[in-house]
Amino acid sequence: MIIDTHTHLDDDRYLDDLDSVINRAKEDGIGAFIIPGASIETLPRAVEIAQKYDDVYFAVGVHPYDIESYDRSLLEKYITHHKCVAVGECGLDYYRLPESLDEIEAEKKLQKEVFIDQINLANEYNKPLIVHIRDASADSLAILQEYQVKKGGVLHCYNADESLLKLKDSFYYGIGGVITFKNAKKLINVYPKIPMERLLIETDSPYLTPHPHRGERNEPSYTKLVANKMAELSGVSVEEIEEITTKNAKELFGIDI
Repeated sequence: MIIDTHTHLDDDRYLDDLDSVINRAKEDGIGAFIIPGASIETLPRAVEIAQKYDDVYFAVGVHPYDIESYDRSLLEKYITHHKCVAVGECGLDYYRLPESLDEIEAEKKLQKEVFIDQINLANEYNKPLIVHIRDASADSLAILQEYQVKKGGVLHCYNADESLLKLKDSFYYGIGGVITFKNAKKLINVYPKIPMERLLIETDSPYLTPHPHRGERNEPSYTKLVANKMAELSGVSVEEIEEITTKNAKELFGIDI
């Protein structure tokens, strides 16, 4: 069995065929799905889906690109729901920054404040953290080392920065379709340095579709392609990858399936 620990099933691209997407995944051995919280706007939809499907769970959080709408009270409205397993995805993303220096500094400051507040939220409610990091490893590492997350968490779509392996005592590393890309040399090189007991499988669907389906909409059933590549790189069977990553996901998110 595989647990897709990061899939945006609340995305509009699944509005017309969500039942088919989930059924297809279950037929391929995907036993559970976690919808990360990306924005305040999509959170009610994520909760609705989790309530409809037994094996779907959700997290509450706001992505760095949506921090202008950050509202802690709305996250707290849903965080005690029995299907809420984490806080996030939250973090830092410096990929699309404003042009002027003053605006850049203001944007970084706001991102850090919202990130730290979500760390505090996770600690207050004893939840693990789903972390998004893009072009911001140094600042993210500094924050995560200063503000200890009690329940640990996962570095979603691990960006292959070796400095982030300093967090391996408390964080897991989400591996998705990127590892199947031909230009993923950095991730492939650092992958063996991640302890197997710290690996998680994710799709980030509908984004980051693995080879050979790049260019198509991603979906949870494609976790099989990720597992196959991980097994190849780890020198173990696919069954062993599925077993260890499922165990890891259950331990981190408290899922009992």
